[in-house]
Amino acid sequence: MKFYFDSSALTKRYLFEKGSDQLDRLFLEADAIVISSIGLLEIISAFSRLRREKKLNTILYQKCKQAVLEDFVGFEICQLTPEVLKTTIHILEHSQLRASDAIHVASAIHAKVNRFVSSAAKQILTAKEFNLTVDSV
Repeated sequence: MKFYFDSSALTKRYLFEKGSDQLDRLFLEADAIVISSIGLLEIISAFSRLRREKKLNTILYQKCKQAVLEDFVGFEICQLTPEVLKTTIHILEHSQLRASDAIHVASAIHAKVNRFVSSAAKQILTAKEFNLTVDSV
């Protein structure tokens, strides 16, 4: 089964928080994992913000960063092609999503995934409206 993990969900793989256990179970079900090319940057951005806010020490930051970089090698990356951007614009015009959230939905559509995994409420609603099967974590 092919899963798309947006960065709000995938971050739970590296930092234990509500939904991490469910995410781990979904991760094990996946035969293929797809993320957007912006996903890695969003995850590192979240780690960096937590480090600046002193909620993540430097050692844990480095461990989390290394873990995501190791996982990233095995992910299928959906690039921001003209087709993905066109779908993103359509989603932006028909939803209340921010650009980055719309990119994730458009990427999942173009990657033809079986399941879309997120923890962002508006994104989940929009993904359903665009006929994606959704798992909320």
